[in-house]
Amino acid sequence: MRLAGPLRVVVIVLTAGLTWILVSLLLGTQSGFSRLQQLLSSPDNPSTAVSGWGSSAVPLRASAAPSGRAGARSRHNKPRPRRYKCGLPQPCPELHLAFRLVSGAANVIGPKICLEDKMLMSSVKNNVGRGLNIALVNDVNELLKFIRPLHEGTLVFVASYDDPATKMNEETRRIFSELGSSVAKELGFRDSWVFVGAKGVQDKSPFEQHTKNSKSTNKYEGWPEALEIEGCIPQKKADGQ
Repeated sequence: MRLAGPLRVVVIVLTAGLTWILVSLLLGTQSGFSRLQQLLSSPDNPSTAVSGWGSSAVPLRASAAPSGRAGARSRHNKPRPRRYKCGLPQPCPELHLAFRLVSGAANVIGPKICLEDKMLMSSVKNNVGRGLNIALVNDVNELLKFIRPLHEGTLVFVASYDDPATKMNEETRRIFSELGSSVAKELGFRDSWVFVGAKGVQDKSPFEQHTKNSKSTNKYEGWPEALEIEGCIPQKKADGQ
């Protein structure tokens, strides 16, 4: 009879504790049970991280991802592609001249003519104008005045700006054709044209581009897009070969 009182107290405490754990599980709160589980868990079991209800446990692992600053630094340290004379992506072979021609864009941006890394004509040099911008290697003069008596082997660089054809007559078209142009005879109002020819050339020049002025295809209002050509021109040897 003396033990009835203490046993009754133990039974009440155990019943209350089990009821509390059961209610915690049913209500989805793990505060009480998780503490009990932590006390009962073995220290050999690895820790886990749980990202939300119903997700699987994933072992905690240290990551070694590079910081954003280090990543940005590595991107900026990437070597830039090397450029050669006149901005060419590759060097020209021996006894060749590197060149780049860019026609004018509409009547706003002037053309450029570069030869052997020297800018012969550009808006920055303030030596370009509307019409045909011509650079001659060996001779420099006004259009018909200096293209008639060109020396054999003289290179001719041409880049249009605004309008290349309005003031061209039959003689100038014929001379450009003799210099190797395939389109000089059909150049029209506000066409875009870039061309490299030579006095005494036997075949048509491979260095030429031409875009017709057309309302349906013009990139700018009233003008086609600017054109650009670049490459390497073989030098003519002193013995004429």
